Amino acid sequence: MTSAWNPSETDDVIDQLAGIQPGSHLDAVRRHRLQAREQAQQSFLALLAPRAPLSSQWPLNERLAVAAFVAALHQQPQVQRFYRDALAAQASLALGKAIDAEVALGLARGPYGQYPQGPLSAEDQAGPVYAVAAQSRAVLGERLSAGLAHAHLLAFHPRDAQPAHLQALLDAGWGETDIVVLSQLVSFLAFQIRVVAGLRLLQAHPTPSTAAQQPTAEESAA
Repeated sequence: MTSAWNPSETDDVIDQLAGIQPGSHLDAVRRHRLQAREQAQQSFLALLAPRAPLSSQWPLNERLAVAAFVAALHQQPQVQRFYRDALAAQASLALGKAIDAEVALGLARGPYGQYPQGPLSAEDQAGPVYAVAAQSRAVLGERLSAGLAHAHLLAFHPRDAQPAHLQALLDAGWGETDIVVLSQLVSFLAFQIRVVAGLRLLQAHPTPSTAAQQPTAEESAA
């Protein structure tokens, strides 16, 4: 492991991931919507740098393992590297290698799945169903393996969600509160990654005359 994972309470992680410099045009745009900015940062801290007392007993190294896995599935380089480095700082080398192996196994395009029979059925698309490899499962354990499978389902097969998928988490030892936190984490990462990608696009193609009137990336992604 490298130095321990200890994100700052004050440094905005989206600014960091998007490469936004203090005083820049995009810094001004983000500060124009301070509440949205602060809520995104507080969500990050609550999910990935939780402070006592905790409502969930889900350990931090497993949260970062899921974060590294999900970020890699989204293939946004800055966010992927950020969470992989965080995992290396908090967890064992074996856990990091197992996550890397599962990323390679789980990469897909998506979204896949079937809608209930009706007008949207024209958008049905079959796709791979992910399962943790036996070699990785020996490192990850049944509980985290089930968490990765559920995260992959939320990322690529949201249309296919069924009560049985939640039961699989319960059977693997997940408590109800931890299941909620797991789902919140996957959802937050999808939001954060879209925001970062949008801000980087704006940074590469600035429109200063109109940017102040445009919704922030957070608002657009919500």
